[in-house]
Amino acid sequence: MTRYANLAEALKERALQRSGHDALVHPAGAGSPGHRLSYAELDARATAVSAWLRARDAGGRRVLIAMDPGPYAAVALLGCLLAGAVAVPVPAPYDSRTDAERTAAIARDAAVDLVLTETAHATETSRRLSLVGRAGLTCLAVDGLRPDGHPHGARDARCDPAPHAPARTGPESLALLAYDSGPATAPRGARLTHGQLLAAMVALRRTLGTGRHSRIGGWLPRHHTPGLVGQVLHPLWLGATAVTLPPRPLRADPAAWLRAVSRHGITETVAPDSLYARGAAAATPELLAGLDLSRWRTALNAGEPVSAATMAAFTRRCAAAGLRTGTLVGGYAPAEGAPVLFAAGRDPVSGADAAVVDPQTSRPLPDGATGEIWLRGPAVATGHWGGPPDTAPLFAARAAGGTGGFLRTGDLGLAVDGGLRMTGRLRDTLLVDGRTLHPQDVERELLGCGRPLGSARVFCDGPGTGRLVIVQEVRAAGGARARLPLLAARIRAAVAAEFGVTTGALLLVRPGTVRGVGAVKVRRSLLRERYLRGELRSLHTEFAPGLREPARGGAA
Repeated sequence: MTRYANLAEALKERALQRSGHDALVHPAGAGSPGHRLSYAELDARATAVSAWLRARDAGGRRVLIAMDPGPYAAVALLGCLLAGAVAVPVPAPYDSRTDAERTAAIARDAAVDLVLTETAHATETSRRLSLVGRAGLTCLAVDGLRPDGHPHGARDARCDPAPHAPARTGPESLALLAYDSGPATAPRGARLTHGQLLAAMVALRRTLGTGRHSRIGGWLPRHHTPGLVGQVLHPLWLGATAVTLPPRPLRADPAAWLRAVSRHGITETVAPDSLYARGAAAATPELLAGLDLSRWRTALNAGEPVSAATMAAFTRRCAAAGLRTGTLVGGYAPAEGAPVLFAAGRDPVSGADAAVVDPQTSRPLPDGATGEIWLRGPAVATGHWGGPPDTAPLFAARAAGGTGGFLRTGDLGLAVDGGLRMTGRLRDTLLVDGRTLHPQDVERELLGCGRPLGSARVFCDGPGTGRLVIVQEVRAAGGARARLPLLAARIRAAVAAEFGVTTGALLLVRPGTVRGVGAVKVRRSLLRERYLRGELRSLHTEFAPGLREPARGGAA
């Protein structure tokens, strides 16, 4: 058992023990000069945020964190934990309408009381909150807070800048609401307590083999548990260094990811199979000649189905830059409610145990058989915020002939080599380029791409994962052959800009293909089956490089 009552106590102790060491490194990127914070600096800034929150009686209240994935986001998160507040992370407010809707819905669902953001985003964050009736929320730009606890240019008599102990919270106290699931208009937040986060820290250390000399880096979204817990909180709990890589350049250029691993001496990271595949393709002799990957100890391939071909190609090509055999490990990273990792040959026994279960009969399946992944343990969330009606079936499932208390992840997978491998999705969500998409959100966005466009259906070429496939109706007035490539380009650009993913296959089809008899939309599963059998006739079809057209009358 941990000797800490809450995660904040552990983080405070690490700050005292490692005061002069690097806590956070955020490389320079587009529009960002880069930052480096020692443990002493991080603690001073987080204590100032905590003082500001305590002055507003934030203990136990929900605090929205709308920030870029840099050091100030970590400062805000630690400030919430020190003050005994409940952190509610969301993406920084950029141009995505879907993210804007999701943030507004989260603020409404969580009934947030205070907002932490940055100067660059303060105006837009306030505007978005006002649209859902939360215009009166008190907002702090964390980067504008002086180390003495007062905003620049002003003094607040309520803020006590003196160092203080973390608020009195216990293992059962709520620490974090992780909104990883649900469409933008109806998000659902998993409840994570201080005790669950502490258990996750121990489990992650065992799985990744991390320690104080680790440099844990990655670009996973910091408002989801794999990125927030695994790549920010975990290195700080260890007293190690978190290298918070900016996500946008890495998605556009996988070579930039490999250069960052080399330049910053990253020792452990987690990334989806698609990024490793793109990294292998980008690993030219010229690039590898300038890299040093010898310090990389654990590269976990998780978050998507793991490809043996990707694993072999990445290891073989990057060996020229010093990547050791065995560094790349296949595993599983649940997206919701369980901030732990599973890797082949490494068992996170103190954080969670897993079962692969037949989703129809709830019967446990043997190793090597594919079923739904169920999790339970001290690091696994036990419910959604607000206790919606689906909480019991999702968070308290019982295996046939066995015990209960399992979280149904909705992920399909199998047990192999003592770990877990994901093979697809059971729920109505999609995993594309390492990102979770809700098909309803994408289909709603496509309605605004132009008057000639009608209904659309989106799905993946794999079972809930893989390359994104769009089947888009084109009305008769816009069906001129010469216009179709322009419409296709507009659709692909809109999806890339709004959701940050690449469209694998785009089929422009006649009216009635998606919205059938009685104006009822055809089920996604049925359209996917027809696509894989090559039975969908289109007016215009485009495929991304490396994706071939399904054989007509057969499987893809």
